[in-house]
Amino acid sequence: MTTAPGSSFAPTDALVAAVKQIDAGDLDVGFVDVGPAAGRAVLLLHGWPYDIHSFAEVIPILAEAGYRVVIPHLRGYGSTRFLSDDAVRNGQQAALAVDAVALMDALEIPNAIVAGFDWGARTGAIVAALWPERCKALVSVSGYLIGSREANRMPLPPRGELAWWYQFYFATERGRAGYAQYRNDFGKLIWQTASPKWAFDDATFARSAAAFQNPDHVDIVIHNYRWRIGVSDGEPRFDDLEAQLARGPVITVPTITLEGDANGAPHPDAASYRANFTGRYEHRTITGGVGHNLPQEAPQAFAQAVIDVDAS
Repeated sequence: MTTAPGSSFAPTDALVAAVKQIDAGDLDVGFVDVGPAAGRAVLLLHGWPYDIHSFAEVIPILAEAGYRVVIPHLRGYGSTRFLSDDAVRNGQQAALAVDAVALMDALEIPNAIVAGFDWGARTGAIVAALWPERCKALVSVSGYLIGSREANRMPLPPRGELAWWYQFYFATERGRAGYAQYRNDFGKLIWQTASPKWAFDDATFARSAAAFQNPDHVDIVIHNYRWRIGVSDGEPRFDDLEAQLARGPVITVPTITLEGDANGAPHPDAASYRANFTGRYEHRTITGGVGHNLPQEAPQAFAQAVIDVDAS
């Protein structure tokens, strides 16, 4: 779906209807494509446990500013499916980044502004770090989230470990079964704890929770968190990429990092990742009780960061 700049877009009603499908890499990707086809491409990437609705109110702002806005369901979400029944249901960080580049290839987008939060911020940072020719600029909520399994094996102080309770729960078969059975209750709890001042209603949550009914959702989520702490292996074809990522590659493209002033999810302090960005850089703290799902809680601030980083 494309709309001309200035045209109307009803985000809560039109978003699901706007989803199209395209084969890209390992996946049949469900995505929306809004705005002028010749506009500067913006790739928006969601996280867990969220979906494309996190950007529903960002879309009209960017489309009306002349951008082509592309938002995929990540693997394991919404209408995105694996092309092969035999494909590994892999949630490691390199796999998601390769998905993003494959989608750009399929849509014939040579480069884009990449912006996201949670898993999406990590994925965007990886694209910017490893394939800077594909990433004109980056907007990353919570900054530099590229991880290393070796670093993740190191224990944190007890309060830090407590914040990651679900990661350890998911490392057990009880956790897999619990998430499969209670995925909506689980998602709502994460929304509440990660954004403690966000007064979302049941209908808002239900729109996103529909994406968790994907048949691969549980496998992808469980593998993502198990892989991070080294209790599940990744695919050998990503080993070289993961070796590069483990070294903490710098990001040279223009970047704006964002943080909500009420983010209740585990996240690094902005000062800790400043040195990872060697190009033009700015950090913004978004005030007013904004939590982890920053694009949905503060769409104007998120969209403005995309516009501003494009001008940098």
